[in-house]
Amino acid sequence: MKKYVYTFLNNSAEGSSKMNDLLGGKGANLAEMTNLKIPVPPGFTITTEACTYFMKHKKHPPGLKKQVDAAIKQIEQFMKKIFGDKNNPLLFSVRSGARQSMPGMMETVLNIGLTSQSVRGLEKTTNNANFAYDSYRRLIMMYADVVMEKGNIKNNNANIRYQLEKKLDRIKRRKQYTKDSQLNKEDLIKICDSFKKNIQKTLNQSFPEKPKTQLWNSIEAVFQSWNGKRAQHYRKIENIPDDWGTAVNVQCMVFGNKGANSATGVVFTRNPSTGNNHFFGEWLMNAQGEDVVAGIRTPFPIHAKTKNDLDKKLPTIYKKLNQIQKRLERHYKEMQDIEFTVEENKLWILQTRTGKRSGKATVKIAIDMLKEKILTKKHMLTKIQPNHINEILLPTINYNMLNQTQPITTGLAAGPGAATGKIIFCPDEAEKLTKRGQKIILVREETSPEDIHGMFAAQAILTSRGGITSHAALVARGWGKCCVVGCKDININYKKEELRVRETIIKKNDWITLNGSNGDVYNTKMELVQPEIKNNQLFKQLLKISKTTSRLEVRTNADNPNDAKTALELGATGIGLCRTEHMFFKPNRIKEVRKMIVANNPKERKQAIMKLLPFQQNDFYQILKTMNNCPVTIRLLDPPLHEFLPSDSKQIQVLAKELKISNKKMMDQINSLHESNPMLGHRGCRLGITYPEITEMQTMAIVKATKKLQQEGFKPKPEIMIPLVGNLGEFLHQKTTIKNLTKKHSMKIPIGTMIELPRACLIADQIAQHADFFSFGTNDLTQTTWGFSRDDVGSFTPKYLREKIITEDPFQVLDQDGVGQLIIIAINKARKINPKIKIGICGEHGGDPQSINFLFQSGINYLSCSPFRVPVAYLKSAQLSL
Repeated sequence: MKKYVYTFLNNSAEGSSKMNDLLGGKGANLAEMTNLKIPVPPGFTITTEACTYFMKHKKHPPGLKKQVDAAIKQIEQFMKKIFGDKNNPLLFSVRSGARQSMPGMMETVLNIGLTSQSVRGLEKTTNNANFAYDSYRRLIMMYADVVMEKGNIKNNNANIRYQLEKKLDRIKRRKQYTKDSQLNKEDLIKICDSFKKNIQKTLNQSFPEKPKTQLWNSIEAVFQSWNGKRAQHYRKIENIPDDWGTAVNVQCMVFGNKGANSATGVVFTRNPSTGNNHFFGEWLMNAQGEDVVAGIRTPFPIHAKTKNDLDKKLPTIYKKLNQIQKRLERHYKEMQDIEFTVEENKLWILQTRTGKRSGKATVKIAIDMLKEKILTKKHMLTKIQPNHINEILLPTINYNMLNQTQPITTGLAAGPGAATGKIIFCPDEAEKLTKRGQKIILVREETSPEDIHGMFAAQAILTSRGGITSHAALVARGWGKCCVVGCKDININYKKEELRVRETIIKKNDWITLNGSNGDVYNTKMELVQPEIKNNQLFKQLLKISKTTSRLEVRTNADNPNDAKTALELGATGIGLCRTEHMFFKPNRIKEVRKMIVANNPKERKQAIMKLLPFQQNDFYQILKTMNNCPVTIRLLDPPLHEFLPSDSKQIQVLAKELKISNKKMMDQINSLHESNPMLGHRGCRLGITYPEITEMQTMAIVKATKKLQQEGFKPKPEIMIPLVGNLGEFLHQKTTIKNLTKKHSMKIPIGTMIELPRACLIADQIAQHADFFSFGTNDLTQTTWGFSRDDVGSFTPKYLREKIITEDPFQVLDQDGVGQLIIIAINKARKINPKIKIGICGEHGGDPQSINFLFQSGINYLSCSPFRVPVAYLKSAQLSL
């Protein structure tokens, strides 16, 4: 028969901390502490397998009841008490315990086994009537809430706990009591009777008098709580699988509410907010553990140099607790969250688990434990996750406010950090108001390159459409700007200047807050916690360890000096992708670009484009100067030309007037550039071939900027990357154009290509004979491999994910079976012909930890990602390098 029950008592347990999946975190740790001879109340754990069986079959697995009865008998013999006995009752608590900590998400019931008869026995054995009837009162309230209401679909939303708490408050007010402890035996007996009547009336069932009924119904309620709304929501946020189930821990009750020598509390072995190495926590005298966790009473600090500190009130207990917490931290090699109870000067440890903590605390604790030789470098690096780095580097929402406020909707987390501001729907207005010092969040259905000025000015960007690699997402990530995209619940009315989320209407200038780390949108102004980068010693220590351990180089995607400077501070060793198209959208340049587009002949086109030369030269000069002695890979113009032309009729008229042509001619020119599928149309190297003046001007700008810097004593390292090559002839054509110009100035600049088409992967050996480097543009390679448009996938990928047609969005996490195999083919073919060719990746996958797992093994030399993802890429690469 399958084993579903594991006991722990008398310094011996059937389980251990290695059985986390089966016993859940709580059960595994209770077993481990018992084997370590730490004082743990005896009990048993019902496995997660029993839960998953129950959820699937709506009944308990065969043999479970017999195993539970056998475990109870063992505990009765050890405790010399009988469960259900009227005179000397053994009482149990029933608590959930999933394999990954889900604090507060599932249910607990205390004092199981008390009835109207056994409560008298408890009164006699403890000689404490108030304690006995208060314990009974707590059981009735918890059982009614957890088992009779939440555990029964018919009774959902009855709100029984609220009713009972209000009844208790009324009685206290009538008696002029301020604390529960002022209630006497007569008060508590009346309250218990009143509670039972209220339960019968509201839930149409009686509070059970049989201890075994209480126990089994409580076990089932904990199983059911795995699928409670808050547990499901938490699992979604934390990416916890739905099929894990929860274990159930049944433990002998120990009481912190027996009087002045009894207490309960929660402690952390280090400060969970700062990571500082000092014993931290709270406690309550004469209380049960739920009072601390639920916030029913205000607890006292464990050790904060006040008169109510535990070390002042119960010094012997404090000393023992301090010894145990140090021992547990050393044993688990992890900061611990410990729940304890003191029953008449006897210390009991009810739980230990890995403590939840802030990102800053996570990094500090890991680094400190490395210095203290508790952790090896390998273990230290695995303790830190990408979101912990984001918390150090980017603004985050105040932790307390986050716990008190519900989001109105959730979109796709597209840009890091958090932001709060007034909503504005027009990019021009966003720019204008930002200049006046206002904090603005730009709200659009979707963004386009024409919105770039408003996007740059805004604190954050929110869109109702688009995916994780949409225009808004890519631009925002590149800037390290908070961004939430694809909020399908949002309906935008530009005319009324308002957005609607179901019944909620938010108007222009109303405050909202975005959490770019998880996509949550809040209908209020929330306090943000601002980080420091330059003087952040903690970050510098982590970056140093990650960089010296990583086998891969990490560059950044940046197209302006500010981003380049930020990337250097964040550890980048160069620029792997410098896009040139954004430079053309500046107001003093866009006019010349448009003149070039509408030119009637090559001469006019060249005249217009050469006016851009000084601008481009200065752009490259500034970036190469900032990145002195570091490689800067400059991608030649890539997007289709129609993106530089206006789409609004009024703007078209203004442009026609500026260019001194008729509206009809202007419209004819725009229509002539229209493409059915611009993603696969006249763009990339195709532009440079049909309009060689573009390639010539950009190459000249790079050459002149490089020469000037060399004369000034700098060491610029430009690299020129030809985009969207799918044919060897295309690459050779563009390479020749570039070489003709660089030769004239006796300058050697590496020339490579962006591999972003399946055909380029398949002929990589041909291209590698003539290229100095490859860089995979995984955004477009994903589009062209899947046949998905990255701007349109938001309309169907959510359903694909729900229906498990795909397991990940391929624009967020690299598709290893398709795109990944093309990358492997290309690398193998290229290296066979040109073993020394340098190969990198410059798509956003280069900053995604899951994608880096694959890319690390593929044989690339470097990753390139947006500036704020550089430390994440280094961390992941370092973890894989060990």
